[in-house]
Amino acid sequence: MTNIPIDITGDSHHHEPPQTWRTYFSFSTDHKVIGIQYLVTSFIFFLVGGIFAMILRGELITPEADLIDRTVYNGMFTMHGTVMLFLWTFPSLVGMANYLVPLMIGARDMAFPRLNAVAFWMVPVVGILLMASFFVPGGPAQSGWWAYPPVSTQNPTGNLINGQVLWLLAVAISGVSSIMGAVNFVTTIVKMRSPGMGYFRMPLFVWAVFSAQIIQLFGLPALTAGAVMLLLDITVGTAFFDPTKGGNPVMFQHYFWFYSHPAVYVIILPIFGIFSEIFPVYSRKPLFGYKVVAISSMLIAVVSGIVWVHHMYVSGTPAWLRLFFMVTTMFVSIPTGIKVFAWVATIWGGKIRLTTPMLFALGGLVMFVFAGITGIMLSSVPVDVHVNNTYFVVGHFHYVLYGTVTMGMYAAIYHWFPKMTGRMFHEGWGKIHFWLAFIGTNLNFLPMHPLGLQGMLRRAASYSPELIGWNIVASLGSFLLGMSTLPFIFNMLISWIDGEKAPANPWRAIGLEWTVSSPPPVENFEEIPVITCEPYGYGKSEDLIASAEHE
Repeated sequence: MTNIPIDITGDSHHHEPPQTWRTYFSFSTDHKVIGIQYLVTSFIFFLVGGIFAMILRGELITPEADLIDRTVYNGMFTMHGTVMLFLWTFPSLVGMANYLVPLMIGARDMAFPRLNAVAFWMVPVVGILLMASFFVPGGPAQSGWWAYPPVSTQNPTGNLINGQVLWLLAVAISGVSSIMGAVNFVTTIVKMRSPGMGYFRMPLFVWAVFSAQIIQLFGLPALTAGAVMLLLDITVGTAFFDPTKGGNPVMFQHYFWFYSHPAVYVIILPIFGIFSEIFPVYSRKPLFGYKVVAISSMLIAVVSGIVWVHHMYVSGTPAWLRLFFMVTTMFVSIPTGIKVFAWVATIWGGKIRLTTPMLFALGGLVMFVFAGITGIMLSSVPVDVHVNNTYFVVGHFHYVLYGTVTMGMYAAIYHWFPKMTGRMFHEGWGKIHFWLAFIGTNLNFLPMHPLGLQGMLRRAASYSPELIGWNIVASLGSFLLGMSTLPFIFNMLISWIDGEKAPANPWRAIGLEWTVSSPPPVENFEEIPVITCEPYGYGKSEDLIASAEHE
């Protein structure tokens, strides 16, 4: 069925003035402006979260807790995870999707432009609340980014406004913002595709965003509700999760993980879509198995709803239920493996160009495969019970969150930077950034696996002296990883201000976003495009093959 784009809300951008730097500080309803607002805002918080991480690793470079107070350490540990997830990972991916999805499907804007703008402006509110928690009595929340009761229900200061209350308010607002965004994305993709763009003509990045946002719609209300219920326990004395009043603290874990494990797929699916867009371009080959890769995204979305107890093997879960969730967790590896096979088959025998975007995509793929191997290990009940709450889990999680997601985001930013700014970045600085980030990531997070196997617990400010060797390596890796952002910031700023003007299609890609000027006009297309052929690299593409022969 063909769907002709319509302006559902009645918003129009025909009379908007040309964009200036002031546009990015305004309540704009242009999806491209909002996309860049998300990206820049989330990167600022990424730097904040990274500073927290380097302070934590500075503490862990010696076995004794001798750098910061243990209470400060716990609060900073909680804030590091919270900022990196709720203020960097989710918003940055939403920003990239905001910018690209309407362009990729031939739409003039998102379905609900004003809702889109409101959803973004809730993100700075979340950040302000979390940063403000450093200045209230008792400091920020100290219960970890998952806020398990009864630790999270304790209020030693006796103040109504404390770090945990601000944390819960921030998470609830973040949840509402993400739900609004999910409604917008799903409506846009279903209703606003250009004529001729059936579902199996959509770019795989759009498929990935579609699948991820469906997970958001079904899973995120659980976390938001759990945060609100916990907030009521702390502030007005309800007893949902407080065991001293007859509440059930394990119930909060169900609310939390019912969304927070599928949230891993919300994060990783758009990165899979980015890989599916980038590998064909820099291999000069059509993507192998387009339809199977598209269907695998939806399969991951479906299976993600039956894996959450994987995180609760040691929470009194019955043996038969452990077995069920072990099998469902392992099953996720099948559609994921299909994607990896398709990417490798696409790269194999291709005319590979090792540009900065391709390097980051390849680096992200290599580290994702390693994370997938340790993920299969953790899905097994005997292994998970042994390494639960240790640095083995922390290492696995960071290979997913940094090694795959952040590296994939860097690949996307470099690839679409000419489209967003009309300027080319400096390739040499981009490659320096990649090698610093790739080496730093592995030095930082690989040692966490043997540390976890030796029993080092997460969130501990001190540890046995016999573990100092791996901790020194991990800390040095974290400092190198922090330094790796400097050439990226320098490259982006200088290139955006005074970089070489980008040609219309610098990567010789085939896709609707590359058929308009760089940066694109306010409403994207003078006329809504009519799709009459397969999208970039998803079928037999003589243009792509011919382009490779001329290189």
